Amino acid sequence: MTNHNPGFSTLAIHAGAAPDPATGARATPIYQTTSFVFENADHAAALFGLQQFGNIYTRIMNPTQAVLEERVAALEGGTAALAVASGHAAQLLIFHNLLRPGTNFIAARRLYGGSINQFGHAFKNFGWEVRWADTNDPESFAAQIDENTQAIFIESLANPAGTFVDIAAIADVAHRHGLPLIVDNTMASPYLVRPLEHGADIVVHSLTKFLGGHGNSMGGIIVDGGTFDWSAKPGKYSMLSEPRPEYGGVVLHQTFGNFAFAIAARVLGLRDLGPAISPFNAFMIITGIETLPLRMQRHSDNALAVAKWLKTHDKVAWVSYSGLEDDPNHALQQRYSPKGAGAVFTFGLKGGYEAGKGFVEGLKLFSHLANIGDTRSLVIHPASTTHRQLTPEQQVAAGAGPDVVRLSVGIEDSSDIIADLEQSLAKI
Repeated sequence: MTNHNPGFSTLAIHAGAAPDPATGARATPIYQTTSFVFENADHAAALFGLQQFGNIYTRIMNPTQAVLEERVAALEGGTAALAVASGHAAQLLIFHNLLRPGTNFIAARRLYGGSINQFGHAFKNFGWEVRWADTNDPESFAAQIDENTQAIFIESLANPAGTFVDIAAIADVAHRHGLPLIVDNTMASPYLVRPLEHGADIVVHSLTKFLGGHGNSMGGIIVDGGTFDWSAKPGKYSMLSEPRPEYGGVVLHQTFGNFAFAIAARVLGLRDLGPAISPFNAFMIITGIETLPLRMQRHSDNALAVAKWLKTHDKVAWVSYSGLEDDPNHALQQRYSPKGAGAVFTFGLKGGYEAGKGFVEGLKLFSHLANIGDTRSLVIHPASTTHRQLTPEQQVAAGAGPDVVRLSVGIEDSSDIIADLEQSLAKI
C-alpha cells in the first residue's frame, strides 16, 4: 500500500486530516481561537520571518483551515491552497498578487455576474483594467494582450449557461504570451474537471457552492498549481520575484518554489487585507467535501433527466445543457467532464422576461435565491436578479438574456423535481 495513490473519494474524506493528537478526536476539531502561543522568542521570530511554518493568528492561518486547504489542493492536484472568506475574496487576493495600477487582465465574457461586476467596477478603484474576450474564440484573448497584461481568467464551466470551456486552448494562448491562466472551477468542482491537468496555473473556487454543498457556509479558496515561472520576466510579477521588505528581503519565488503563489496570497494578501474564513465555516465545508463525489454524480444525473424533459415541453423555447447529445457544447463536455455535465444549466421560455419571472415565483420545491451548489434545487431569473446591473447587451453576452432561467438541480428524487417544474409551467 505504500506506493498506492488514493482515489478521489478517499481524498475527499481523508486528505489533510488525521486524528487530533491532543484528544484523539477523529473529526477535525474547530480551533475556535484568535491566536496561538509561541514556544519562545526565537520560535516567534522564526514564524514572523517566514523561516518556519506554524500558527500565529487565525486571520493568517488556523489548523481547521489548514485541513480544508490541504484537502482541496489534493483534490485539484495542486501544490498548496489558501482558504478565505468567500469566492470574491479569493479573486481579490489572486489579483492583488498579480496586478499593479495601470496593468490589465483578460477575462471571459461569460462569467458569473458578480465576477463581471467585481472585475468591471470594483477593480477600477485599484487601477486594474479588465478586458473581455470570447471563450469560443481563444485567439480573441490573444488580440487583447499588450505589455501591461498580467493574466487570463476563465471559468471551466461558465455560469449561468453551464457551458464547458476549452481550457487547454486558452492555456496555450496564455503560455505563448508568458501569462498565467486562472480558472474558476466552482461550477464543475474537481470531481468533474481538474483544470490544472489542462494547463491552468491557478484554480479558484467559491467554497460556498458545490464543495461545501449544503448552502450553509461561506468560503473561497485559491489553489496554486505550482507550474508558472514567476521570475521568467523580471519585474512583471514583483510580489513574487523581487525582495519583500516586510520579510527582510525574502524573494518568495526563490524561497518557496512551486507553492510561492499560495504563500504570497497568504502573507502579502490575507495578512494585510484580512478576508479570513472562520474556523467554523472551514469545518462545515470540510464536512461537506466528504460527500462531494456522491453529490456531484447525483446532481449531474438529475440535471440530465430534467434537461431532457424540458426539451419536450411546448412552453420551452430552448435548453442549453452540455450533457444533451445534440447540444453544441456536448463534445467539450465529453472531453473535459465525461462523468457528467454538472447541476447548473439554463433554458429559455417562449414568454420572455415576464414568463421567466412568473415561472420562478410559481415553483414550490425549488428555492428562488441567488446561489448554486446546494443539495436543494434552486432557481433564478438572472436578468431580474444576479445580472440586473448589466445592460441588455451585456446580459445577452453573459448568457443571461431576458428569457433565460437558470436551474441548479439538487439531489432530490428527479421525479419530484420534474413535477414541480411541470406545475409551474402549467400556470404560464
